[in-house]
Amino acid sequence: MWWLLFILVLLLLAFEVPRARLRYALSQAFPLPYSKILRKNLPEYSKMPTDLQMQLKRRIRQFLFQKTFVGCGGLIITDEIKVTIAGRACMLLLNRSSEVYPKLTHVLVYPSAFVAPRTQMLNGGVVTHTNQGLSGESWSDGRVILAWDQVIHHPGDSSHGQDVVMHEFAHQLDSESGSTNGAPVLPDAEAYRRWSQVMEVEYTKLLHAIEHHHATVIDPYGATNPAEFFAVTTEAFFKKSTELAVYHPALYEQLRSYYQVEPRDWS
Repeated sequence: MWWLLFILVLLLLAFEVPRARLRYALSQAFPLPYSKILRKNLPEYSKMPTDLQMQLKRRIRQFLFQKTFVGCGGLIITDEIKVTIAGRACMLLLNRSSEVYPKLTHVLVYPSAFVAPRTQMLNGGVVTHTNQGLSGESWSDGRVILAWDQVIHHPGDSSHGQDVVMHEFAHQLDSESGSTNGAPVLPDAEAYRRWSQVMEVEYTKLLHAIEHHHATVIDPYGATNPAEFFAVTTEAFFKKSTELAVYHPALYEQLRSYYQVEPRDWS
């Protein structure tokens, strides 16, 4: 039976060695240049209380340890690119016990908008093939794709309420439930009931506002489908928190309950 013991030892090593390496990585001091990058490219960081800053830095260390960054279109991956993207992504995980995007393995970064092929079925069964320029995309195979110039565009200006990193990583959170449908993992059936009720009402309000050409706090792109609605309201929650709380209090409360932070304190 020695072979069975040998297999058990191998399995134990395969499980424990990566955990030991992660513990070692997390025990290291957060590099000072990384902190400078956060202060430069994440304006919220300097306004956060110390405990949230420490949480964020720990999440960033784990993100950088576990995820592989790939430069595309000639882009050279730098510490600024990695720390900025990891910081924005990990802001969605503060005060929560969730893992650090467990299904994600690679972050692909282009210097600017990239082109993705699209296939569309038209009436009558006609299939069309087009190319679409994108600033970001979240895939179900463990990849997020981002355009660096859109990530870094006006990092200190939250008035536009858009953040491509938060948008795409909200999709990653959404997909952890097994389906990217606008409902991330929630604690129980009652939480899903409340979520569905509020989101349906707010989604309908957005459709109505767009139909009647009314200005909205929420990016009109959220009217595409419930998954995009969750992604754009996540952006608004972190980047236009005061406006969202004033004009959409029930929606703001649902997002505050899910994300477990109060971004109005950082504005």
